[in-house]
Amino acid sequence: MNQLNLFIELTRLKKPIGYLLLFWPCVWGLTLVYDFNDSLNIYFYYLLLFFLGSVLMRSAGCIVNDILDRKFDKKVTRTKNRPIASGKVSVQTGLLYTFILCLLAFLVLINFNYFTILIALASMPFAFTYPLMKRFTYWPQLFLGVTFNYGLILGWTSISDQIDIVPLIFYLGAIFWTLGYDTIYGFQDINDDEIIGVKSTSIKFKGSAKIFIIICYLSLFFSLLVGGLIMNFNLIYFLFLVIPVTHLFYYQVNNFNSKNPNSCFKIFKSNNYLGIIVFCNILIGKLF
Repeated sequence: MNQLNLFIELTRLKKPIGYLLLFWPCVWGLTLVYDFNDSLNIYFYYLLLFFLGSVLMRSAGCIVNDILDRKFDKKVTRTKNRPIASGKVSVQTGLLYTFILCLLAFLVLINFNYFTILIALASMPFAFTYPLMKRFTYWPQLFLGVTFNYGLILGWTSISDQIDIVPLIFYLGAIFWTLGYDTIYGFQDINDDEIIGVKSTSIKFKGSAKIFIIICYLSLFFSLLVGGLIMNFNLIYFLFLVIPVTHLFYYQVNNFNSKNPNSCFKIFKSNNYLGIIVFCNILIGKLF
C-alpha cells in the first residue's frame, strides 16, 4: 500500500491538472477535424484513447522530470519531498515505472492510423528532454508548449491522416497559451530557482511578467480568431470568443500576483476551464 501511495505521488495522479492540460489540445484537434454527420462512436472512442494517453504520458513525464531534476528538487521548498528527491523511490524503480507507462501508452497509440503513430513517436525525444531545457535556456516553457500541445496535431491527423494549416494555427496559439500559464506557474518557485541557477520565462520576464503574459494570451486569441475564419465557423463562434477572452484577461491577468505563490497556482489550475471553454467554442463553430 505504501508503494502504491508513492507511485500515485510520483505520477501526480492526485493532481489531474497536468494531464487535463495535455488532454484538451487533443480534444481541440479531434473536434476541429471530425465530421459530426458521421457516427459519434469513433469520436468518443478517440476521446477515450487520447484521455488514456494523456494520463499515461503525463505520468511517465513526471517520473522522468523527477529523475533528471532530483538534485534541483532537493533544494526547492515545494519539491524537496518528492519521492525520488527524498530517496523514498530509487531512480531504478522510477525508470521501471516509466518503461511500463510508456508501454501502456504505446498500446493505446497503435489504435490510431500509421501517420499518427509515426509523428507521435517522433515527438517522444522532445517530450522527455524538456526538463533539461531549464539548464540551458530561459525558454523551457516554450519547449514545453511545443511538446505539451502536440496532441492537437495528433487529434487532427487521427481522422484526416494528414496535416493542414488549420491545426497548425491552433497549435501555434496553444503554444503561446502554455507559455503564458506556465510562466505564471513558474513564479511559485522563482526565489529558489534563482538561487540554484535554473532558468525560466518567469525569471527572464520577472519585471514585466504581465506584459509578457498578455502578449501570449493575445496570440492565443488571434489564433482562435484566424483559425475560426479559415474553418468558416458561424457568427456564434466569434461572439462566444468573449468567454475565453474574459477568462484569460479579466480573471488570469487581472488577478495575477507574482509574489503570491498560492494565487499563481490557483490561476494556473484555472486553465483547465479555459481548455473546456475553447472546446465548447469549437463545438459551437462546428455544429451551429
